[in-house]
Amino acid sequence: MIAADPDALAGPTALPQTLTISLTGITDLPPGKIAAVVTSLEMRAPPPVRPDPPGTEGFSLEPIDGRDTGRYLALYRLLGERWMWFSRLVKPLAELEAILTDPAVALHAVRHEGRDVGLLELDFRVAGEAELVFFGLDEPLLGRGAGRWLMNRALALAWARPISRFWVHTCTLDHQGAVEFYQRSGFAVFKRSIEVDDDPRLAGRMERGAVPHHPVIA
Repeated sequence: MIAADPDALAGPTALPQTLTISLTGITDLPPGKIAAVVTSLEMRAPPPVRPDPPGTEGFSLEPIDGRDTGRYLALYRLLGERWMWFSRLVKPLAELEAILTDPAVALHAVRHEGRDVGLLELDFRVAGEAELVFFGLDEPLLGRGAGRWLMNRALALAWARPISRFWVHTCTLDHQGAVEFYQRSGFAVFKRSIEVDDDPRLAGRMERGAVPHHPVIA
């Protein structure tokens, strides 16, 4: 069973708060909902170090002050709106600030030609583990080696801590090459899930025309 948001279902035409998913066919979703297949990957030891691709010498990694939510959210929107990143946009500000200012959460901006062009967020709040929470680059940089450059930094920062597991999850709303990229980086798939949530575009959290490959059904 997958729980639906009770607030979204309130009113005289309220729908049931659970949904039975068919494992052998198609399951219809209520209007206003979005769904994705989530793939979770992990590594239990650092992989061999890979060289940075040629042409990435102009990139740098700069820590983000967790109190600077304006900078963080601007970068989050720049990188994630086309892939339906919205979890940070729907959190109350106080809750978001508590996460971003936690000393066990490491935030970094990728800098190139004087501007923020990428985001790396690592979460060490579970003892012995690191989660690659957000990993993204501005679209013009894709295919230029910046992804490998950033992953090299992510791996180095994660395994510099006393961890025994580094993990990440991606979904079918993300870039179609994400799973293969993570596998090439040393991660192995260990779980697949289905995630259902409210469409953030209907609540004004994202532009109505964002993510056109996943149309709004209201």
